[in-house]
Amino acid sequence: MSTMTANRARPADFESLDPAERLTRPEIETLQLERLRWSVRHAYENVPLYTRKLDAAGVAPDDIRSLDDLRRLPFTTKEDLRSTYPFGMFAVPMHRVARIHASSGTTGRPTVVGYTPRDLDNWATLVARSLRASGVRPGMKVHNAYGYGLFTGGLGAHAGIERLGATVIPVSGGQTARQVQLIRDFEPEVIMCTPSYLLTIADAMAEAGIDPRSTSLRIAILGAEPWTNEMRAELERRLDVDAVDIYGLSEVMGPGVGNECVETKDGPHLWEDHFLPEIIGDDGEPLPDGERGELVFTSLTKEAFPVLRYRTRDLTRLLPGTARPGMRRMEKITGRNDDMIILRGVNLFPTQIEELVLGIETLTPHFILELTREGRMDALTVRIERHPSLDREVCEAATVVLAQRIKQHIGSTVTVRLEEPGTLPRSEGKYKRVYDLR
Repeated sequence: MSTMTANRARPADFESLDPAERLTRPEIETLQLERLRWSVRHAYENVPLYTRKLDAAGVAPDDIRSLDDLRRLPFTTKEDLRSTYPFGMFAVPMHRVARIHASSGTTGRPTVVGYTPRDLDNWATLVARSLRASGVRPGMKVHNAYGYGLFTGGLGAHAGIERLGATVIPVSGGQTARQVQLIRDFEPEVIMCTPSYLLTIADAMAEAGIDPRSTSLRIAILGAEPWTNEMRAELERRLDVDAVDIYGLSEVMGPGVGNECVETKDGPHLWEDHFLPEIIGDDGEPLPDGERGELVFTSLTKEAFPVLRYRTRDLTRLLPGTARPGMRRMEKITGRNDDMIILRGVNLFPTQIEELVLGIETLTPHFILELTREGRMDALTVRIERHPSLDREVCEAATVVLAQRIKQHIGSTVTVRLEEPGTLPRSEGKYKRVYDLR
């Protein structure tokens, strides 16, 4: 199924949406200013880092009189969160913190986030809103293959599924053969996981002699890693589902900051009654809607862990709302500042190569990128598995085409190396595409 065909999932009736989803743009902006003023004061009075940052910038909470004053606030970075580890960013005493989550900390100290009961209530409501936008309805069964634990994905999705009135199947990640068995036995209509892991599940079904298109699954709500519209088309074709993008990050809330609407699939609508987005350029200056840059968020309702102008490193642009006219949407994120590879002066993202790979039918989507250094020059090798049903000669010819297209479209000369089926790592959550061996 391509994204241009009729959707299997049922779009929401506009009249049945919650009141915030039906607000006009002027009504949203009035609400945002009221909540922005509260959030800045709350952060200033209760988080020492924000007290210092706002004082250094010469900005007091009462100086926020319009949404344009947002640009006067200092940025917050992941380094700020790590420097205040573990609880220095909490704006409420610990006895009011109902739950703590944290990042994996693979590149340093983890970032730790907290939630009050009201924060958890808002989070569940926004994930439920996201599920409804995806076409999920009360009574459906949702196979939740996001990881449970300190990662926000599993428990965040879980609460939203229950809030909507759907049935949650809390499988978590990993044990792929068991995932396949439970999908066959429990017959869920919906699956939530990363796009790369859904591809792994589809491969496991095929290896077990199960047609991935024959299962009960009708909706796939996918996030936690960048993925392209070409990957969407591949997953929809292989599994006969509507594949919809859910967006979020732990520092801002977790999953459910925004979500695509199944009737349009044109990028996640951001839930702007709770989060104020902006796009900035390389110089840190705000860019107008429609221009591409780094996505920045200010929380508007968070009690335990407010964030002011948090730099996400995600690259996108803001666009007018469609299925939810009052809420702006963002272009599908296919790259992050910290995912970018600079190869002999050329900037490229793994998703650019994914897009080219998926455009060649004789190649599989299973590939990794290896960066090495040859003398003084960096080199990139694309290791990609051959299609199991095709002769090696056919797949070798396709690798030559891929190398030519990478040179033509991205401007870099790379080596493409064909691997046997099943030899590269498989995703069981967030997939690691890039291996820096320099």
